[in-house]
Amino acid sequence: MSQGMFRDEALLRVQAGRGGDGCVSFHREKYVTRGGPDGGDGGDGGSVIFEAVTHENSLFRLARLRQVQAHNGVPGGSSNKTGARGEDVVLQIPVGTQVRDAKRGNLLADLDENGARVVIAQGGKGGKGNARFASATNQAPRDATHGADGESRELRLELKLVADVGLLGMPNAGKSTLISRLTAARPRVASYPFTTLDPSLGIMETGGEPETLVLADIPGLIEGAADGKGLGHQFLRHVERTRVLLHLVDCSATAEDPIGSYQAIRHELEQYPGDLATRPQVLVATKIEDEDSEQRAAALFEAAGETGLKISSATGRGLDSLRTALLQTFHSLGDAPHGTTK
Repeated sequence: MSQGMFRDEALLRVQAGRGGDGCVSFHREKYVTRGGPDGGDGGDGGSVIFEAVTHENSLFRLARLRQVQAHNGVPGGSSNKTGARGEDVVLQIPVGTQVRDAKRGNLLADLDENGARVVIAQGGKGGKGNARFASATNQAPRDATHGADGESRELRLELKLVADVGLLGMPNAGKSTLISRLTAARPRVASYPFTTLDPSLGIMETGGEPETLVLADIPGLIEGAADGKGLGHQFLRHVERTRVLLHLVDCSATAEDPIGSYQAIRHELEQYPGDLATRPQVLVATKIEDEDSEQRAAALFEAAGETGLKISSATGRGLDSLRTALLQTFHSLGDAPHGTTK
C-alpha cells in the first residue's frame, strides 16, 4: 500500500440504468396489410453491484470516482424483439467495507467476507411493448410504456479492516517494526511518533495450525481517541473486527511512562462503544534490551496484573514466544481465524 494512498472512507453517488422503452410496432410483410402488434419490451437497466475482494485494501480508488452510472436498457424493437439489458457495473471494494446511506446513516450492507456481493442500486424495469396490450377488444393497441428509472443513491463507505490480530500501542511503541519482523508487510519504520499514518495488514506464518494469522498495524493511539481527538479515533474502528488485541508498550530507557501509556490505552478501549475492552489481549513489553528495560517491564506486568511477554524486534528476542502465544490464544477461542478457510 502506498503511503498517502489509503482511504477508509468514501462518498459515492450511484445511479442504476434506466429501463428501455417499450416499442409500438405492427407486423408488416408482403400480402399482409393489417398485421397485429409486434412491439417488444424494453430491456431492464443495469444495476450497480458491490463485490468484496481481498486484493483491494483501500477506498482510495472509489473516493476518486465520486459518481458511478450503470448502463440503460435498450428499447424494444419490432417483431417482438426485447431490448438488450443494460450492463451492470460491478465495483470491487475491500473486505470489511460497510455501506451506508449518506443522508440517513442507516447501514445498507456489511461486506465482511471475500466474494460477498450486494446489489446496491437496482436497474429500472424495461417498458412493455404494444404487443403486451393486445386483447380481443383491442387488436391494434398503440400503447407502450416507458422504462422505469433506475435507483439512485448517495452512499458513504467505511472500511473496517478484517484481521485476526490488531496491534495497539502509543506512538513509537514499536508496532511497525514488529509487524515487519513477523510478516512480509513493509510499513514505514522510523524512531519518531506518528510514523504510521496508514493501517496495514500482514500475514504471519505460525508454524502450526492454522498456518497463518492476519495482523493489522494501526496508527498509535493517543489519549482522547475514543472522544474523537487526534489520529486515534479515525482508526479505532479498524480493531473492531480483530479477534485478539496485541497491546505493545515501550519499556525502553527513553520511554516516558510505560505504565501510564498502558493505562491510557486501556481507558480508550473502555470508553469506545462495543466490547473492545473485553477482547482477548496479549500484553507485550517492547524494546527489552538492557537491565533498565527489564525492570520497567516487570513493573508494567505487576501494575497490569497479568503475565506479559518481553520482546525486542531489533534483536529478535521473544518473537518465537510471541508467535506461540498468539497461536495458543486463537486455539482457546475455538473458531477459525480470518486467515484460514472455514
